[in-house]
Amino acid sequence: MIPSSYPPADEIARLSAAMLLDIGAVHFNSREPYIYASGLPGPTYIDCRKLISYPRIRSTLMDFLTATVMRNAGLEAFDNIAGGETAGIPFAALVAERMALPMTYVRKKPKGYGRNARIEGQMTEGQRVLLVEDLTTDGGSKISFVDAIRETGASCAHTAVIFYYGIFPETEKTLGDHGVSLHHLCTWWDVLEEARRRQAFDAETLGEVESFLRAPRAWQEARKDA
Repeated sequence: MIPSSYPPADEIARLSAAMLLDIGAVHFNSREPYIYASGLPGPTYIDCRKLISYPRIRSTLMDFLTATVMRNAGLEAFDNIAGGETAGIPFAALVAERMALPMTYVRKKPKGYGRNARIEGQMTEGQRVLLVEDLTTDGGSKISFVDAIRETGASCAHTAVIFYYGIFPETEKTLGDHGVSLHHLCTWWDVLEEARRRQAFDAETLGEVESFLRAPRAWQEARKDA
């Protein structure tokens, strides 16, 4: 069912951050930093995949994501909703259901046998495709998915995520230079504000997280060999 209410963006951000904290999807650890896929350390980690196990929160966030996309891009802007393998697939399905649109998904790479396809489901030339994922950091992985969509003859000018790091200034430029607009519900800044409001972590941890968010590359450089 298509959401009929459109909460203000700042209220969506606050509530989304609160729900991610409620289900334990947010992890802060300043003393033993997490190692990211890049191999660099950081005191923050978020697990949006946990959302699929919380139906009330999952449903609310998918309503928010659908409303955000329709408000920003238009109610009739898309013909197909594509999920990125793997975390984006359930969220794409939920958004497609709300928008009453076909759903597909995009593999990270060809599966290596059979049709050797990257697109699963029916995507046709000329369709306007919304790429849905759980989160984005620097936007790099989105480019590969967008290119695979465009190779079918479809267009992809928008991607929607639940969570956007919001700390790497090059992200939106990277996507924008590729002709893609980013839509999101909340960022690390929204989560930090909500975590402080409810005192979800000790003051030392929150202070270290803020230091990382303000200068992530410098924070990582100082600790990469620790």
